[in-house]
Amino acid sequence: MRTIVESTLVSLDGVIEDPAAWVGRYLDDEFQRAALARLMGSEAMLMGRRTYELLARDWAGQTGDFADRINAIPKYVFSTTLGRADWNNAIVVKGEVVSEVRALKARGDGELALYGHGLLGQTLLKVGLLDEMRLSIFPIFVGAGKQLYRSGESARLQLIEATSLPTGVVVTRYRPVSLDP
Repeated sequence: MRTIVESTLVSLDGVIEDPAAWVGRYLDDEFQRAALARLMGSEAMLMGRRTYELLARDWAGQTGDFADRINAIPKYVFSTTLGRADWNNAIVVKGEVVSEVRALKARGDGELALYGHGLLGQTLLKVGLLDEMRLSIFPIFVGAGKQLYRSGESARLQLIEATSLPTGVVVTRYRPVSLDP
């Protein structure tokens, strides 16, 4: 069975919205090599409409190792409002999210990448379909924007690994655990 690994860029004040606007000075060679390695190890990407629109805006038409991979990888876009996906290898999935993701997980043994912890990531975490969360925590207060988690929701995570980079970014890996005692 495939695993779903989420990678999310988050500021110290919990902002995840439009990280391209605030992460630039922290993306050193080490961070970029690790991000490329994770993407190269993935069979496909899962994303909601907003993440699709953001990534397509930032990466379609770009070149280089990371851009070449993200443009070529199969992308499953979960949206009830997106009519079509023009970005290379993107398929709009309009069915019920949980059953569609379960079917995608059952189609092999590789890894499915999920970028950002929007509604799709929160839904998959809540129903137990998210296997790992990789949070890259940036040493910056953004001050405004969409937060990592919705008010009123809860989740418990077990730390697997934490790595501090020379730029001050801390990359963490968590495994979701049951909220049941």
